[in-house]
Order: sequence, then structure tokens, then C-alpha cells
Amino acid sequence: MRPPRLLPALILATGLAGCTTQPAPPPPPVTAAPPPSAAEPLFTQTGLASFYGHAHDGKIAASGQSFDSGELTAAHRTLAFGTLVKVTNLENGQSVTVKITDRGPFVRGRIIDVSQAAARALGMQEKGVARVSLEALRPEMAKTSQAAS
Repeated sequence: MRPPRLLPALILATGLAGCTTQPAPPPPPVTAAPPPSAAEPLFTQTGLASFYGHAHDGKIAASGQSFDSGELTAAHRTLAFGTLVKVTNLENGQSVTVKITDRGPFVRGRIIDVSQAAARALGMQEKGVARVSLEALRPEMAKTSQAAS
């Protein structure tokens, strides 16, 4: 007598039943990195600031603008012209927002040259040099900073 043909089909069905798989879990949602907060500065730096004044009035800055020591401007080696920078005197806590219009400083160990008006606002005009922190502002921050000034 012949073995029933059912046996191979039964073995095959039993084997396949063990191979059935659950559907794969859904992949984790793709989340983009959060955009930088408007409260975060674009750039920060700490070091020595100096200032330049009336002797440079009327001279053309690297940006092409005429320098005026009475305006709140500054020179920085790398920040783009037009960048607004909050400068804080770390010795007395006074701050001012300046616009980068020139290149410099060219004295080793200094990170920014501010105009005489900015030096006055920072309370560093007498000493000539002060330890400061810089925060390059995002455009949204610059609007609120200018309104507060």
C-alpha cells in the first residue's frame, strides 16, 4: 500500500506555519533636527576689545561705509559686514549692539574694535581695553535687541 500523499503536504504546511512572520514594526518617525532657536546666537566669542575714535572719522571702512565714531559700529576679522553683534563688557556687565562695518582688530590678542560711541556705552573708554563676550545676533534677535536699545 502506498503512503498517503497528504504527509508531504502536512509537513510542508507545518514548516511554513512556523515561518510566518508578524508584520515588521513601523519605522520610527523621521524627525528633522529642530531649527536653531531664535534665542541662540549665531556666533559667540570671548576676548579683549579695544576701540577706535575720532582719528578715523570720515575714513572709508572695509565695508565701503564712511566711519563715524559716534555710531555703534565695530571691526571684526571674520563676521560678515552688516552683522549685528551684542558686545558685553564682562568687567561691568554693560552691553551694546554694534554693526560690523570694518575688518580688524590688527592687534594680537584682540577680538573686536568698537567705535568710540560703543566704547562709551560699554564703560571702557577710560581703560581703552576690556574683556568682552560677543554674540552675533540672528535677524529676529536683532529686531528685539534694537527695540530694547
